[in-house]
Amino acid sequence: MTEPYAIRNALQEDVDRLAALAQRTFLDAFGDSNDPEDMAAYVAQAFSAKQIRTELSETGCAFFVAEAGNELLGYAKLRKGSDGTEGIGPSPVELQRIYVEAPAIGKGIGAALIKASMERAQAIGYRTMWLGVWEMNLRAVAFYQRWGFETIGEHVFRLGKDDQIDLVMARSI
Repeated sequence: MTEPYAIRNALQEDVDRLAALAQRTFLDAFGDSNDPEDMAAYVAQAFSAKQIRTELSETGCAFFVAEAGNELLGYAKLRKGSDGTEGIGPSPVELQRIYVEAPAIGKGIGAALIKASMERAQAIGYRTMWLGVWEMNLRAVAFYQRWGFETIGEHVFRLGKDDQIDLVMARSI
């Protein structure tokens, strides 16, 4: 990646490229550590173009994409109204997803996406940002810690037949 990138709101016109990016980055991040059947089923459900189109149009969801030229390099998704937010902090919003293409990791794109997410959340009036991150994803845990997130609990994330433990991390914004 040599071109500069820009962070912008995702649009309905981005659905197919965003779905492909979401599928690719999720498989890259977790494919080697999980059952292939579980991965395929989850990706087909969670990251289909139909599902992304629905989420893009939902009130309370905001997607950001990092783009260089005509290539999407990463994305983030904010989501309000998540269950189980009691005790997380005042006016919570979830950073539900943040993924970057493997070759672009370490180029500041994740930082730019999380910054854009925090700025949008603050502008809307949220005061706490939280997320769930797989306890085995040590690189991601360290990234969030660098951004001031602290582990405040855990919850179960079901991937196919596998119940996994996600750390719940939060910070004031």
